[in-house]
Amino acid sequence: MKNDKVLLLIIFQFVILAGVCIVDINAHSGDALKWSLYIILFLISTAFFILRFRYLTQLKRMNIEIRRAVDGNVKTRLLTKHDKELNEFVFSINELVEQLEKIQVHSIKSEKARKGILSGISHDIRTPLTSIIGYVDALKDDIAASEVEKKAYIEIISRKANGLKQLLDELFHLAKIDADEITLKAEQLDFAEITRESLIEFLPDLKKENIELKTVIPEEKCIITADHLSLKRIVGNLIKNALYYGREGKILGIELTETPKDYQLLVWDQGPGIADKDVIHVFERMYRGDQSRNQLYGRSGLGLSIAKALVEKHHGKIWVESIPWERTAFGFSIPKHPLQLELRNN
Repeated sequence: MKNDKVLLLIIFQFVILAGVCIVDINAHSGDALKWSLYIILFLISTAFFILRFRYLTQLKRMNIEIRRAVDGNVKTRLLTKHDKELNEFVFSINELVEQLEKIQVHSIKSEKARKGILSGISHDIRTPLTSIIGYVDALKDDIAASEVEKKAYIEIISRKANGLKQLLDELFHLAKIDADEITLKAEQLDFAEITRESLIEFLPDLKKENIELKTVIPEEKCIITADHLSLKRIVGNLIKNALYYGREGKILGIELTETPKDYQLLVWDQGPGIADKDVIHVFERMYRGDQSRNQLYGRSGLGLSIAKALVEKHHGKIWVESIPWERTAFGFSIPKHPLQLELRNN
């Protein structure tokens, strides 16, 4: 109910009451004026009653809608009746319901993601562990007839055990990121040098797979403020991803470029690429569009998620573009002058 309406009716009531008193004092004024004032007073009281009834009806309707929201129907919204004071209250309630809806949607997505992660982890741990147990039993039962076979079994066991260790390391690292237990040491770093350091570790793999390397890395220093270990992990994860999924293209590209606000690193290949339906999901945890390739190369599906989380902690952006068999590029940016929100100077 608008304040100006209420005040106006109250003023009218006082005026009419004052008029009635005056008429009573001056009896010579006649009964006609007195009855007119009584009628006006009655109409004003009726208007008060109607406004009060509408007000209570609207409050009751709002209470019903709020109860629906409390019971889980977060799609409901309160309606207003052009009442300024009440509108502010209604808008505030609608904002709360909207926030509740967002929380509910996020909770559903989180629960779905959690179940997907648990399912993926169970598969990724159970499969190699079963294989390891099988080969160990084979060695115990002397199924391997020759030393060559025994060495082959041991090599398989070692490879699968290392894969399990890598998976667990990634899980623990991601858990630390989620719990905000990763302390990033802010340092002045040469982005170009970090890129070269990360790339050197993969040169044996490039040579083994006969993959051509194309680099565009500035000779001059590219100074940024970042955490050394995290930056190397981001670059390493992107290179590793390109090697695993783009090796069929027989080429790996690394490009470091500068913009007025940041430095951008692109890691690209000419492999089979990523399907359009998978592009928007590649940074999701445990998401793997082509399961057969992951089984072949032993990928956990966590490397890109870790890279994304670390890039965002540096206030950068990460993205992917893919044209199958032409160019699939993962890129990320690091600001030249980052906001000191996540980085902590040690």
